[in-house]
Amino acid sequence: QVQLIESGGGLVQAGGSLRLSCAASGRTFSTYGMGWFRQAPGKEREFVAAITWSGGNTYYADSVKGRFTISRDNAKNTVYLQMESLKPEDTAVYYCAANLYGRRWADDVLYGYWGQGTQVTVSS
Repeated sequence: QVQLIESGGGLVQAGGSLRLSCAASGRTFSTYGMGWFRQAPGKEREFVAAITWSGGNTYYADSVKGRFTISRDNAKNTVYLQMESLKPEDTAVYYCAANLYGRRWADDVLYGYWGQGTQVTVSS
């Protein structure tokens, strides 16, 4: 069992930066690949970024590639999402989750142990 708690969201102006954190409890955290998803009002949840259990491979949605960076610290049971050059269209609730199968990183069906989410609002 893994419990996830996101933090670091907030209000930022366009062009600004934020770093989201996802703290995990449970001894099995380091065995899971982790992903970040987001959901804007009236829209479906969408994939943002993912990282393998070792941190050796990362994956990004085209919309955030080059602006967002996912990383993890298994010693701290934490995964991060560094967001740069934020745009109003990045406004959403951001969720972290554990990929239970180590594949199909953009498919939220393969994820479990979702956090409660953290709100990111980017003003223009």
